[in-house]
Amino acid sequence: MAWFLGFGGAGIVLLVLSLVLDGVLEGLFDAVGLGDGFLDGLLSLPVIAGFLSMFGFAGAIALGTTGWGAVGAVAIGVPAGGATGWLAYRLSRALMRDGSGAAPRGDDVIGAAGSVVTAIPADGYGEVLVRLAGQPVKLAARSGVPVARGAEVWVEAALSQTAVAVRPVER
Repeated sequence: MAWFLGFGGAGIVLLVLSLVLDGVLEGLFDAVGLGDGFLDGLLSLPVIAGFLSMFGFAGAIALGTTGWGAVGAVAIGVPAGGATGWLAYRLSRALMRDGSGAAPRGDDVIGAAGSVVTAIPADGYGEVLVRLAGQPVKLAARSGVPVARGAEVWVEAALSQTAVAVRPVER
């Protein structure tokens, strides 16, 4: 049972090292030609750590709860480790494909709803708070009519990177 617990502990240590050193250990795979191009990340440290941990701990549980011996523990540990390694691989691939990463542009704010932070005088500037890509952004705002603080507005145009033209929302 000590061997299986050792594999499980080694997997956890490897996972912690891969998180703490963040890619430094991945350079070992690159140095021997097993980097990102090899099997498309199937031999990444999180995948290996997941396999080792689950293989070790599932094998130890099987060895301690059944009378199957080491062969039975390996027969339980290998599929359990393989499934965990596959899950780690799929999750890491999903995280790598996460969105385009493109920064929002000035025109992306057109049509957004917001609220007035500083009152806007007629043909003058005030401030509005709008949500751009899920983040609150405070912008200078201009309106053809006076708009009181706290009023809801719609962005009609982007005048610059930091200024917009707004109109009050009619209720």
